[in-house]
Amino acid sequence: MPKNPLLQDLARLASEGRNPDTLDIDTKSALDIVTLINQQDKAVPDAVEKVLPAIAAAVELIEAALRRGGRLIYTGAGTSGRLGVLDASECPPTFSVPHGMVLGLIAGGEAAMFTAQEGAEDNTQQGEQDLHQINLTNKDVVVGIAASGRTPYVVGGLRYARRLGAGTVALACNAGSVIGQEADIAIEPEVGPEVITGSTRLKAGTAQKLVLNMLSTAAMIRLGKVYQNLMVDLHASNHKLGARAIRIVMQATGENESTAARALAAANNEVKPAILMLLAGLNATEARARLQQHQGVLRQAL
Repeated sequence: MPKNPLLQDLARLASEGRNPDTLDIDTKSALDIVTLINQQDKAVPDAVEKVLPAIAAAVELIEAALRRGGRLIYTGAGTSGRLGVLDASECPPTFSVPHGMVLGLIAGGEAAMFTAQEGAEDNTQQGEQDLHQINLTNKDVVVGIAASGRTPYVVGGLRYARRLGAGTVALACNAGSVIGQEADIAIEPEVGPEVITGSTRLKAGTAQKLVLNMLSTAAMIRLGKVYQNLMVDLHASNHKLGARAIRIVMQATGENESTAARALAAANNEVKPAILMLLAGLNATEARARLQQHQGVLRQAL
């Protein structure tokens, strides 16, 4: 048994173990290497499937927080932090949520998104300070992300969030994680040893991305940001998204391109009222009023 306490911790983590299936990967051809990686990746969705009840519970916690005016806040270090920032940054254009409703914090700050700031993850106090700086309240939900499940920066943030009474979720890739013990809900898909020992940007990173996709997407669906399976709260901020908005209106209503484009123009390029105008025979003002009556949920407005 190692004398160094950190070495002891790492020795207990499945994500830090040596993978017996890839011990000779350095002798393989390019095709054999990518085949091995692909074979290992296939285990990730199965690991995520086993923790779906915990993911669903977290979605309900997030939905409740957003309905009461709170925020969804991701916090992590390294790859985990970058994945949180990525998910947060994609919510405004996809679902037209206000900037700041979904936030991503990364140990080491903005510079860590582009240049590794490895020492920053060891600062427990900074995890608390970063949440304090964004005025965390008990209305919010904090999702702490760490493949190992023991990152001090994330531990500090979750402890601070719990003291304030905020909702807390831990996302780790080891069962019985430290951060899982600090959170209301622990999501712990066990993906096992990596192709390259300890390189948790691989299977662990993929599992984290899958879970984060579910957390934000499912919460937004529950909030009425989706009609059928269409992104009806899309923010058409460029030419591609403008074309997609027209296509969404066409798909939802069965109307042709010119009719959909006219409805969008009348609705100030907002997809939901444009659809409601065409399906319910309303003008733009009436459509917005009806949507407001039904908290923006298009299916209920119809």
